[in-house]
Amino acid sequence: MVRLALTILIVFGVVLGGPAAPASADWNQCAPGGLDSAVALPKDLTTNPYPHRQDSGTTTTVEPLRAVNVDALGLATGGVLTVGTLSDAPPNICITPTGEFSGFDNELLRAIADKLGLEIRFVSTDFSALLAQVASGRFDVGSAAIKATDARRRTVSFTNGYDFGFFSLVVPPGSPIHKFGDLAAGQRIGVVQGTVEESFVVDTLNLKPVKYPGFATLYAALKTRQLDAWVAPGTLAMTVIRPGDPAVTVANIFSQDNFVAYAVAPQNGPLLDALNSGLDAVIADGTWANLYCQWVPRTLPPGWKPGSLFLPAPRLPNFAAIAEGQHRKPVAPSAPQSVLAQLGHSFLDWDLYKQAIPVLLTTGLPNTMILTNSALVIGLVLGMVLAMAGISQSRWLRWPARIYTDIFRGLPEVVIILIIGMGIGPLVGGLTNKNPYPLGIAALGLMAAAYIGEILRSGIQSVDPGQLEASRALGFSYATAMRLVVVPQGVRRVLPALVNQAIGLLKASALVYFLGLVADQRELFQVGRDLNAQSGSLSPLVAAGAFYLILTIPLTHLVNYIDSRLRRGGRAAADEDRGDVLTAPFSQEIT
Repeated sequence: MVRLALTILIVFGVVLGGPAAPASADWNQCAPGGLDSAVALPKDLTTNPYPHRQDSGTTTTVEPLRAVNVDALGLATGGVLTVGTLSDAPPNICITPTGEFSGFDNELLRAIADKLGLEIRFVSTDFSALLAQVASGRFDVGSAAIKATDARRRTVSFTNGYDFGFFSLVVPPGSPIHKFGDLAAGQRIGVVQGTVEESFVVDTLNLKPVKYPGFATLYAALKTRQLDAWVAPGTLAMTVIRPGDPAVTVANIFSQDNFVAYAVAPQNGPLLDALNSGLDAVIADGTWANLYCQWVPRTLPPGWKPGSLFLPAPRLPNFAAIAEGQHRKPVAPSAPQSVLAQLGHSFLDWDLYKQAIPVLLTTGLPNTMILTNSALVIGLVLGMVLAMAGISQSRWLRWPARIYTDIFRGLPEVVIILIIGMGIGPLVGGLTNKNPYPLGIAALGLMAAAYIGEILRSGIQSVDPGQLEASRALGFSYATAMRLVVVPQGVRRVLPALVNQAIGLLKASALVYFLGLVADQRELFQVGRDLNAQSGSLSPLVAAGAFYLILTIPLTHLVNYIDSRLRRGGRAAADEDRGDVLTAPFSQEIT
């Protein structure tokens, strides 16, 4: 199967014009660019119709660090700051090739935690779930370049700002769109779901955007001209658009929302105050300026500064002068390429395959197998209970089984995972130590049980009732007859359906990443997704897909083999019975 998958990839490479150019050293976008990447603030930010407003939520001052009581911060784990973050928005939030969460936001939070004497633990999640997970206590802090909007303050509280935000309008080369005012109904305008860019397009521009779950897939869609425009976070656009990419930034505009900040549960005032104290401390000692120069070296907007109002503005180099001194010539977008060539560059970067396969093999594959097999065991055991309850004569057993099955078969898988992870998770946090891995297994197992229960019930009910009656006539109890005679025959008849369910469960394990996983808990899809975010190429996701094929194709053929074997076995048994009937008179006559 490995050879088959590699052959398919090679064939695709030939069809799409051969392998893409080597990714070289710049494939990792989760690395600080330093002062060599310094830029001046785009000129159009000072003349846009939506001016940058004064920060309304910034505190006047903060309490001194010596007054912070670490034991009173309400942390999920004492002495450990558990942080929900993302992996797909460099340079603010990203994951390195070694699986370490990094970026300006996370490195700054590391420095703040060090000032407070706290350990820090980063967990990957999805942006659409992050704020709810912070509010519910799943994470102590949310770190994801989060804009502190009034709408979000209804869910979480925000620290003082540590960065400013602006939007960039990114379009394919030759586009008639040159400014935000050119965006109109009927155009495909890409945004990431749940972000302030989405709110800006919907509420300010009164348009209906195309929503994506992550930035990497959105940018890939723009490069292949499946989108007319992308309203992007400004710093992210500066990072992901590489020289020669078929994309160009044509306009910039300040976010109407005030600043970028860390999110904290609304009831956790002590932690909020402590983080504000730590932020002022790292600004005062120059740590903030050092990290800012490494990761996001760009001119600050006039009148804006990080931290509390009491703190003086940090001293920063003249980024505009540094950028001008670099004498970097603007790199024009690459010449238009054929669709096949674009697909080749997006999906067939062989250097990235070499980077991805070891991580997929050592991290993604074991976790996928643990999730799938553990959930399958739960599904089989609970499914058998549901099947027996479903055929019971007692309505007190039948009705609960039917209700359970209807609910878990009727809801989308991702909804069940989020409900269990974010609803039940806080209730059993003491048992799981705030680890979502067991919750992911439980969610997958409970979903599988609903389907497996129906499969087993149909198999058991397909067995001829005479089998049970004959067993009872021989002196077997009802339970013994079901266990030794009826159930084995029923399971044998639905083995192909059970294997198909196992295949579906294997693929559904990819949804566990919504609950938030540390780096060494990532399954195949999340590993591919993280590498996709680091490189901007979809090749790591193709590599992850190849692993799924290597796992599922043998199972698919196993289903076909079992089904064929059962059919042949059934025919042979029937032929043998007919032979006995036909030969009986002759044997009696001979006797």
